[in-house]
Amino acid sequence: MNEIFHNLYEMTAFSNIIAEPQFLIMYAIAFILLYLGIKKQYEPLLLVPIAFGVLLANFPGGEMGVIQADENGMVEVHGVMKNIWEMPLHDIAHELGLMNFIYYMLIKTGFLPPIIFMGVGALTDFGPMLRNLRLSIFGAAAQLGIFTVLLVAILMGFTPKEAASLGIIGGADGPTAIFTTIKLAPHLLGPIAIAAYSYMALVPVIIPLVVKLLCTKKELSINMKEQEKKYPSTTEIKNLRVLKIVFPIVVTTVVALFVPSAVPLIGMLMFGNLVKEIGTNTSRLFDAASNSIMNAATIFLGLSVGATMTSEAFLNLTTIGIVIGGFLAFALSIAGGIFFVKIFNLFTKKKINPLIGATGLSAVPMASRVANEIALKYDPKNHVLQYCMASNISGVIGSAVAAGVLISFLG
Repeated sequence: MNEIFHNLYEMTAFSNIIAEPQFLIMYAIAFILLYLGIKKQYEPLLLVPIAFGVLLANFPGGEMGVIQADENGMVEVHGVMKNIWEMPLHDIAHELGLMNFIYYMLIKTGFLPPIIFMGVGALTDFGPMLRNLRLSIFGAAAQLGIFTVLLVAILMGFTPKEAASLGIIGGADGPTAIFTTIKLAPHLLGPIAIAAYSYMALVPVIIPLVVKLLCTKKELSINMKEQEKKYPSTTEIKNLRVLKIVFPIVVTTVVALFVPSAVPLIGMLMFGNLVKEIGTNTSRLFDAASNSIMNAATIFLGLSVGATMTSEAFLNLTTIGIVIGGFLAFALSIAGGIFFVKIFNLFTKKKINPLIGATGLSAVPMASRVANEIALKYDPKNHVLQYCMASNISGVIGSAVAAGVLISFLG
C-alpha cells in the first residue's frame, strides 16, 4: 500500500516542486501577470496568453516549456544533442512537445512578427500623424533608449548582437523585439520577448512615472488646441483619403530603398494599412488581417513566448540583466522624447506639450491614451490624444526602421 501511495505521489508534480522550489517563483510571476491583465486590464490580449504560457511551461512533467536552442541551434533531446533546424516538424512535436512545435514553426522562423505587423497596420489610422506631420519627429527622438542601452550593454559584457536585441526593447514593440532578436541573438529570445511585452503592458505605470520625474505642471498644462488657434498651421491637406492611400506605398518604397532589412516589418505594416484605407474593394482583406489572422497570431505568439519563460531560462543573471536593461531602454525612450520636446520649445513660439514626446513609442494606442489621461488631470479641457497619436504612430515606424538598421549593421 505504501508503494502505491508513493507511486501516486511521484506521478504528481508535487515531488518536483518540493525538490525545485524555484517553480513557485514562476507561478507567482504568472499569477501577477494574470492579475495585471485581467484585473488591471493592462493589455489583456497580450498579457493573458503570455501569463498562461508561463504557467503551462512550469508544471513539471507537462512538457509545455520551450527548450531554447543554443547559438549553434543545438538542443538536448532525451540526453542527445540535436540540431533543431535539421529536425522535421513532426519530430519536434513528438519529442519536444506541442509548444516547441508552435515556437519553432511560427516564432523562431520569424513568421509571426510580420503577420502581427500586418494586423497592426490594418488597425492603425495614420490620419492623426498626417494631419500633424511635424509632431512625427518626436517618434524618432524616442528611439534614444534603443541606442543608449545598446552602448551600455556592450560595456557590461554583452556582445554587440545581444546588446542590440536588448536595446530594441526601448522601442516598446513586441513583434519588432522578437524579429530583431531572431536575427541577431536567438538564444535570448525568451527573456527579451517577455521583457518587451511586459513593459508594453506596463505603459500605464511607466509613462506617468517618467513624466512625473521630468515634467513640470506648467509644461503638462500646455493646451495644444489653444496653441493651434494662436499659431495656425499654413499647410492644408486637400484630400486626406488619397494621401492615406499613397502614404503606405511611398513609405514602403522609401524604406525598401534605404533600409531593406526593415521591409518585412514596415512592408507588412503598410500593406495592412493600405487594405484598410482602400475601403470597400479590399474590405474582406482588411477584415481578415485585423480580426481572424491577427487574433490567431496573437494567441500563438502569447502562449509560445510565455512558454519560453521556464525556471531554467528565467532565473539567471543574464535574464535579470535583460529585464533591468529593458526597463532602462524603455524609460530612456520616453525621456528622450520628452527632452526633445523641451529643446524644441526653446526655439519656437508654438509650444508643444511634453506628453507628445513621451508617446513616441510603439505601444499604440495605449501610450496616447495614458498621456491624454495625464493631461486631463491638469486641465479637464486639454485633450491631447490626437496630437499624441501623431508621435505614437511615427514611433511604430521609427522602431521598425531602427531594427532594420541594427540588423543591417550587425546581422
